[in-house]
Amino acid sequence: MTSVVLLGKPEREIPKLPYEIVYTNTRDMEICSMEIEPILPGKEIPTASESAENLCCWRYGMEIDVLEYMYVKYARVWIPDPEEVWKSAELLKDYKPGDKVLQLRLEEGKDLEYSLDPKTKELPPLRNPDILVGENDLTALSYLHEPAVLHNLKVRFIDSKLIYTYCGIVLVAINPYEQLPIYGEDIINAYSGQNMGDMDPHIFAVAEEAYKQMARDERNQSIIVSGESGAGKTVSAKYAMRYFATVSGSASEANVEEKVLASNPIMESIGNAKTTRNDNSSRFGKYIEIGFDKRYRIIGANMRTYLLEKSRVVFQAEEERNYHIFYQLCASAALPEFKTLRLGSANYFHYTKQGGSPVIDGVDDAKEMVNTRQACTLLGISDSYQMGIFRILAGILHLGNVEFASRDSDSCTVPPKHEPLIIFCDLMGVEYEEMAHWLCHRKLATATETYIKPISKLHAINARDALAKHIYANLFNWIVDHVNKALHATVKQHSFIGVLDIYGFETFEINSFEQFCINYANEKLQQQFNMHVFKLEQEEYMKEQIPWTLIDFYDNQPCINLIEAKMGILDLLDEECKMPKGSDDSWAQKLYNTHLNKCALFEKPRLSNKAFIIKHFADKVEYQCEGFLEKNKDTVYEEQIKVLKSSKFKLLPELFQDEEKVLSPTSATPSGRVPLSRMPIKPAKARPGQASKEHKKTVGHQFRNSLHLLMETLNATTPHYVRCIKPNDFKFPFTFDEKRAVQQLRACGVLETIRISAAGFPSRWTYQEFFSRYRVLMKQRDVLGDRKQTCKNVLEKLIQDKDKYQFGKTKIFFRAGQVAYLEKIRADKLRAACIRIQKTIRGWLMRKKYVRMRKAAITIQRHVRGYQARCYAKFLRRTRAAITIQKFQRMYVVRKRYQCMRDATIALQALLRGYMVRNKYQMMLREHKSVVIQKHVRGWLARRRYGRTLRAIVYLQCCYRRMMAKRELKKLKIEARSVERYKKLHIGLENKIMQLQRKIDEQNKEYKSLLEKMSSLEITYSTETEKLRSDVERLRMSEEEAKNATNRVISLQEEIAKLRRELHQTQSEKKSIEEWADKYKHETEQLVSELKEQNSLLKTEKEELNRRIHDQAREITESMEKKLVEETKQLELDLNDERLRYQNLLNEFSRLEERYDDLKDEMNLMVSIPKPGHKRTDSTHSSNESEYTFSSEITEAEDLPLRMEEPSEKKAPLDMSLFLKLQKRVSELEQEKQSLQDELDRKEEQALRAKAKEEERPPIRGAELEYESLKRQELESENKKLKNELNELQKALTETRAPEVTAPGAPAYRVLLDQLTSVSEELEVRKEEVLILRSQLVSQKEAIQPKNTMTDATILLEDVQKMKDKGEIAQAYIGLKETNRLLESQLQSQKKSHENELESLRGEIQSLKEENNRQQQLLAQNLQLPPEARIEASLQHEITRLTNENLDLMEQLEKQDKTVRKLKKQLKVFAKKIGELEVGQMENISPGQIIDEPIRPVNIPRKEKDFQGMLEYKKEDEQKLVKNLILELKPRGVAVNLIPGLPAYILFMCVRHADYLNDDQKVRSLLTSTINGIKKVLKKRGDDFETVSFWLSNTCRFLHCLKQYSGEEGFMKHNTPRQNEHCLTNFDLAEYRQVLSDLAIQIYQQLVRVLENILQPMIVSGMLEHETIQGVSGVKPTGLRKRTSSIADEGTYTLDSIIRQLNSFHSVMCQHGMDPELIKQVVKQMFYIIGAVTLNNLLLRKDMCSWSKGMQIRYNVSQLEEWLRDKNLMNSGAKETLEPLIQAAQLLQVKKKTDEDAEAICSMCNALTTAQIVKVLNLYTPVNEFEERVLVSFIRTIQVRLRDRKDSPQLLMDAKHIFPVTFPFNPSSLALETIQIPASLGLGFISRV
Repeated sequence: MTSVVLLGKPEREIPKLPYEIVYTNTRDMEICSMEIEPILPGKEIPTASESAENLCCWRYGMEIDVLEYMYVKYARVWIPDPEEVWKSAELLKDYKPGDKVLQLRLEEGKDLEYSLDPKTKELPPLRNPDILVGENDLTALSYLHEPAVLHNLKVRFIDSKLIYTYCGIVLVAINPYEQLPIYGEDIINAYSGQNMGDMDPHIFAVAEEAYKQMARDERNQSIIVSGESGAGKTVSAKYAMRYFATVSGSASEANVEEKVLASNPIMESIGNAKTTRNDNSSRFGKYIEIGFDKRYRIIGANMRTYLLEKSRVVFQAEEERNYHIFYQLCASAALPEFKTLRLGSANYFHYTKQGGSPVIDGVDDAKEMVNTRQACTLLGISDSYQMGIFRILAGILHLGNVEFASRDSDSCTVPPKHEPLIIFCDLMGVEYEEMAHWLCHRKLATATETYIKPISKLHAINARDALAKHIYANLFNWIVDHVNKALHATVKQHSFIGVLDIYGFETFEINSFEQFCINYANEKLQQQFNMHVFKLEQEEYMKEQIPWTLIDFYDNQPCINLIEAKMGILDLLDEECKMPKGSDDSWAQKLYNTHLNKCALFEKPRLSNKAFIIKHFADKVEYQCEGFLEKNKDTVYEEQIKVLKSSKFKLLPELFQDEEKVLSPTSATPSGRVPLSRMPIKPAKARPGQASKEHKKTVGHQFRNSLHLLMETLNATTPHYVRCIKPNDFKFPFTFDEKRAVQQLRACGVLETIRISAAGFPSRWTYQEFFSRYRVLMKQRDVLGDRKQTCKNVLEKLIQDKDKYQFGKTKIFFRAGQVAYLEKIRADKLRAACIRIQKTIRGWLMRKKYVRMRKAAITIQRHVRGYQARCYAKFLRRTRAAITIQKFQRMYVVRKRYQCMRDATIALQALLRGYMVRNKYQMMLREHKSVVIQKHVRGWLARRRYGRTLRAIVYLQCCYRRMMAKRELKKLKIEARSVERYKKLHIGLENKIMQLQRKIDEQNKEYKSLLEKMSSLEITYSTETEKLRSDVERLRMSEEEAKNATNRVISLQEEIAKLRRELHQTQSEKKSIEEWADKYKHETEQLVSELKEQNSLLKTEKEELNRRIHDQAREITESMEKKLVEETKQLELDLNDERLRYQNLLNEFSRLEERYDDLKDEMNLMVSIPKPGHKRTDSTHSSNESEYTFSSEITEAEDLPLRMEEPSEKKAPLDMSLFLKLQKRVSELEQEKQSLQDELDRKEEQALRAKAKEEERPPIRGAELEYESLKRQELESENKKLKNELNELQKALTETRAPEVTAPGAPAYRVLLDQLTSVSEELEVRKEEVLILRSQLVSQKEAIQPKNTMTDATILLEDVQKMKDKGEIAQAYIGLKETNRLLESQLQSQKKSHENELESLRGEIQSLKEENNRQQQLLAQNLQLPPEARIEASLQHEITRLTNENLDLMEQLEKQDKTVRKLKKQLKVFAKKIGELEVGQMENISPGQIIDEPIRPVNIPRKEKDFQGMLEYKKEDEQKLVKNLILELKPRGVAVNLIPGLPAYILFMCVRHADYLNDDQKVRSLLTSTINGIKKVLKKRGDDFETVSFWLSNTCRFLHCLKQYSGEEGFMKHNTPRQNEHCLTNFDLAEYRQVLSDLAIQIYQQLVRVLENILQPMIVSGMLEHETIQGVSGVKPTGLRKRTSSIADEGTYTLDSIIRQLNSFHSVMCQHGMDPELIKQVVKQMFYIIGAVTLNNLLLRKDMCSWSKGMQIRYNVSQLEEWLRDKNLMNSGAKETLEPLIQAAQLLQVKKKTDEDAEAICSMCNALTTAQIVKVLNLYTPVNEFEERVLVSFIRTIQVRLRDRKDSPQLLMDAKHIFPVTFPFNPSSLALETIQIPASLGLGFISRV
């Protein structure tokens, strides 16, 4: 059947146009008809009969020369293949018209002869150029046919890992069976706001298009998601809803999406089941309407369901399962709450064991049951209702086990006490007898009577199954109703986006009633899709104003008529169901009789009489008639329903309440659902008495009505199509089965879209794109100023047939194949140009080579000839040298010979003369020796004679002397006998003994250390010697003892002999000892030598160890340094993270604060009259006062209400310690408030009592008061005197400021110290006197008693009379009054302090009591707990106690720190004052001189001059100051005309004056008003860059001023002495500095957002799309059309636009005086935004990933770097933020083939993540045929090499990331006293101080 649609009036007559005739007898022929075939010249258009006979398809053709031009050698074509569907082949020779065979070569290298059809002569489809392979849009392919579509999808899916592809208006989604990182929030943000054709295909792009059209066109939208079971329909719908929830606004609306997602486990459990193709197949369709309000935020949702497959409840095919919920129940049967359900294994129940596959691999039904129950709880289904649902489901399972026993052929019965039925009745709460009766009987009602008729066993089983299906369907509807109630919107719905998740075309081995309804629904959806496609085509043609053409398409209206028209299949089915004895067989016969051979789309199977075949748009499907009638009637006996309605189980009657209501025909669904329509469609009015008839509507009729309603809804919306494709049946990730894919592509209408596009003008180019691409085909004279006319002229020359293209307003429309033809011409032109360029370059290279060779030859010749000449010259020189050498050689030989002869002669003469002389010498020597011998002989003889004479004389002398000796001996013997002789001898003996003793002592001392024996001998010897001495002395005294002495002498002599012997022995021992010592010494020396050797070895080992230790130390040091560097980097990263987290919290706080302000404004608008007595403070003020603790003193009574007014929206996540601290602080404040209130009450009572006592108290005596007043006056005079002295000293010191005077050793310095010492001592004395006076006064007050008034008056009069004049009396009286007041105030203060101490002690006692009670309670509680819990409780208690103590200690520490800081500042102030006093002190000054000088009053104006640089204002002028200086100040005028930071300086000078006055309230009020004013300005003009920049600069300057003049040493280093004088003296504003720092951070973040909003529209256009280098990146021939729904471009930005904007930003910040470091941080953030946005778009746009685009990006980046160099910002870190973009651009340009290239890429791209590198390589697309694609193996190599890299799996960069900002201290050199306030600011009420 052929359908021709006339889209408009053509330019020419119809017969002159080539047109296409498509016959749909076979689907395969239709698919093949999508190829372009030429119409040969002279050949007539065939008639319809001829075309039908030949089953051929004529298509739009080309000229024969074009045909010959395309089918040439090396051209690639597609040929059919039984395995791969289509195979690629290459022509081995050109095709000539008339050839019957094509010579082809397959890709694997096999040659093949392809025979053409002899009748049709149809050529195989041409293959697209490689540069078109992998296109985002299938309609952009030049050749549009099935193999091109299949190959493009396969390349994108397998090679590039891209699962989404456009096909015109359809998004084709292939299930990857793998989790992909392409659904994060960063991807959502990247697609948000983008046109559909600008980004790569994605489900988010479709969702964004629907959302944008809904907001722009005010029209409801629909997203139709279809596909086979397991193709990913539900997941696609889920991601679409997630996108809507994310982009629709606030985060709270995401709960709707969460609820919808939470409904998935429920709907999957009750509506999904395992089939042969999918383990989780949805057995129903659903349409979810997501409602939006007027601001297009999600407010609710509603779900409709279609055609629940109820038959699956009672029957499952082989390898299939029932619905998941039944198996989940059986798996959870062991749970205690399920014991009453009496469940068992799934194999026990008839309804769950028929498929024989109760378990799914990898699925735990028990866990799924937990998920289902959790989802029910989330959606508000209570536990009681859940148990009711499970009871009903369990009852259905038990009902399936009910069996029947036949009594006869027409009746049956239930076995008695049948257990399954008993359990069913117990669970359902019905009577067993009634249910058993009505399962086997039915009621027949006639006009007059009612009969109860038994039914057969078969009918009873069918009735049982029908009842089970009916119960399950009603339960399904009840659950859907409750889900819709949970998703119902409380706000009025403005518009909606519907997401239709519906089953795709299905065909199984056995197709029944369900498949028939599913395919019927797909026929309707396909028809709606076709009409929508033609509508879009018509709009495009009308928009471009091109003539309409005839387009033929397959119209499936006949198939729809076959099903739903009068006497159609559904009509005949309903008619048969009304027959009393209707059957499936009779219905089949009616179908045969009615449609067989009458409708081409209806066929009868050859071998079956109970089936029929319908030719659907996707394929032929054979349906089995068995069961059609039963499923269509869905018969349920009314008596069984009544039994169930009478159940005591409350939930069961609820399921059947809807059946009692009257339903309209358009609102009933096949599953009993009542869908809610958002369209203004009026349902048919129900007539009285229609309820019974409506109850009998068949399933087919209900489904047809619900389908019509769905189509009306879809037709009333703008549809968007998502076709899900299942790539394989085995769920393998990224595995592509061509056969299965082709089946689904045919079934889902993708190929139909391709065919329709191919029939028209599928390729569409703008004139500029065409000109840029095909400029190479034009000559210079062809290029005109008008691009449109230029393109027309060129096309008329290139394509002769004008029907092949059409010129629109903005585009050129091409027929299919024309772009490939133009690409062929362009490629040939480029190839010819390349050949010419190569020829020229090669010729130039050869000429250059020849010239170089010629020049080299000449050079070689020149060098050779020179070499030869040099060799000849050298030869001549050598010859001449040889002659000279010969001459000198010959002369030398002759002279040598002469010298030899002469030398020989001289030698002979010398020898001869020597011989003669030596002979003469020998003779003289002999004579001399003879004389000597004679002399010695003669002397010897004389000596010999003399010796003999001498010996004789000596002998004579000896004889004589001997004689004389003998005589003397005799005399001596006589003398010896006398006593005197003895004495003389004794004296000699004593001396000898002494000598021996000394010798022995010496020997003892010498050998004492060697032998012990020697020492003992010496001791014995000494004792004997002493005895001898004593004996000798006694002998001297008495002669009588001489004899004894003599004996003793003998004994002594013996002893001496003995001693001598011992001495000899000792000597021998000494000798042996010495020998031993020598031996020992030798051994010791040997040992020492060995030890030295060992020592040397140890030294070497030590040195080795030291070296090793040194090396190890060096290594450890290096490692520690590296570790330190790493830790430092990590700490820096942690610091940046912490800083970023803190700044993000500030950002969130500011956002909540703004939201609070908005809500407060709305509340103010809504509530006209505020509540009495309720005064709301400013939100910013309250937030500041509550969040920060100021150093100024503020009462808790004032602070508490401010804290109480904090909005609930400001609750941010806090630390537990901070929470406990705040909680404790609140309790303390409450206690203090109570104590203050009590104290106030007491004070009032005391005041009343004191007043009463004053009235009763008599006057005090005047004399004592007079004395006290005089004493006080004396003290005051002394005090004045001391003050005058101090002033004089200060004046003298300030007048002379010589540096030598101020030296510590200077006289002035000493005088000053002495004077200060004396003053301090006198001050102490005066203090003691004052204390004495106070005590006396107190005692006097206590001693005063009521006395007689007259006596007191008399005494007072006497005292008064003593005074001489009235002045003294008045002075005394005044002094007395002041003294009394002073003493009373001091007494009151002391009393207050004592009372406060008493109260504090009482409070402590009370707190201790409470703590004691609490401890006792905790102890009692812990004792009752088990040991483990007791330990845990005690630990928890201890942790709490320690936390509280820590908080207290931290508070004390903070207070102490504040006190220390305050004291330090005071100390600095005093030291500075002392230094000022020291400067002017003279050397000769003395305290006496100062005292003697006249006292002058203090010079007040001079003192004020010391505090210059301050501004004074009145408290009531504060708001005027904030208004004029902040709220109404125009940044533009201030930046141009005044000094930078002037408002900050003015504000700080005002703060200085308030500090000078010591007015904390004024300081706090001014700072708070300033902060609030800045926030108001930024809220009002927060989108103005100049305003935000101006106040960021001034806030930072104000912060720096507070630091610079804080008095802290760290901030005063760069100050001048004058600036140090201007430091704050009374207040520490460190905490206010923190507040200002936080404010500056918020302003910085707002500045970044303003920058981002301004730069965002420029970045993609300027950095990616615009051709900065003209002609480098030609437009790729994609033909990608812009969507008709896309918003037109508002303007084109270039790189110059970005640079101009950067210049504007930079100049504004510089004019405002922003800190250079802060400018660097802002520039770094800007460049990060540029780099991140550019890289993210590059990663999501396949058309941008090419070599030429990489060059463009690198050039653009270089321009940005040049801008940084011009602004001296290269060290700002901005360039580093562009590093990922630079590396991505380099990656596009580097070589990508070998392993070396992979290694280079891995080392180069260190700033890119692995996902980004792989993504760029996958997206890389050649723009020209000369570029090569990246091989899949190369990408795998890259992935393997990067496998160990630890980086983020995130694909896109976080473009919203803000670097943590810091504010480095930048002191100002500007003197405050020099600042002048211009009159233009309107600050005349401020005066300089």
